[in-house]
Amino acid sequence: MKQILFTLILFSIFFSCQSEQKEKEKHIALLVNEWQGKEIKFPKNLIFTRYLTDTIDFQIPQSEYKILVFVDSLGCTNCKLQLSKWKEFIAILDSTTGGSVPVIFFFQSKNFREIKYILKREEFDLPVIIDSNDELNNLNHFPNDLHFQSHLLDKNNCVKVIGNPVHNLKVRDLYLNTITKGGSEIHNPVLTTVDIPITEIDLGSFSKNETKEVDFIIKNIGNYPLFLKGTTSSCDCTTTESDRQQVPPKGELKLTIQYKPDQKGDFLRTVSVFINSTNSPIVLTITGTVR
Repeated sequence: MKQILFTLILFSIFFSCQSEQKEKEKHIALLVNEWQGKEIKFPKNLIFTRYLTDTIDFQIPQSEYKILVFVDSLGCTNCKLQLSKWKEFIAILDSTTGGSVPVIFFFQSKNFREIKYILKREEFDLPVIIDSNDELNNLNHFPNDLHFQSHLLDKNNCVKVIGNPVHNLKVRDLYLNTITKGGSEIHNPVLTTVDIPITEIDLGSFSKNETKEVDFIIKNIGNYPLFLKGTTSSCDCTTTESDRQQVPPKGELKLTIQYKPDQKGDFLRTVSVFINSTNSPIVLTITGTVR
């Protein structure tokens, strides 16, 4: 009887997870269908600023492509924004396109002090807009999900790709492939099979002044080499380092996650690992309490 009950519970969990995944895929498909080709409307009399200190004479260029990044005021702005990742992406973008694709940041915030601190700390000197009256969102009604608040626009300000290229490397590749019309397409190796014994680790309780490191192991149990394409994290306070980029069949990849606390209290941080497997990206989770 206990075995039957246990089996029923497993089936219930399995189908629940499958149902949630299908609903998520359906939601994404609906979002893409809704926004693909939609024209983005910009407020009039835009005021661009650098470091929120100096206003500058800057107009949205009539380029073939542009990237719009909308940052709402909900939650941790630093965690969502990840300017260091944007700087890396913009460097790749500029080297690929010769700097012809501008990236336009709209901050929906009245907390000037926080935004200014983040921009100064990251030495992010590109022109940005503080949209404290939420004019851009009122005109376009962006999704609440931060992963779908960035858009690749064409010269008519119509959406070509929706998604955040620094939170999802597949989206990043889609941006680059669209902009270069396939010229920057990255070779996709054949898919292998992996096993991850542990995907979540509790770091316990520790001081805000401590930096924690933890290792995750990804086993290549398939018949083809495993390639690490890259990682993205849910917060700048979480960084990763791997012992290799390519793993032969039956080999292992060690991925070290380093967490430097940004605030006290309970936390949950995730790292998405992009590899050549059917279940990519793999999501690794660290939790704990900062005293």
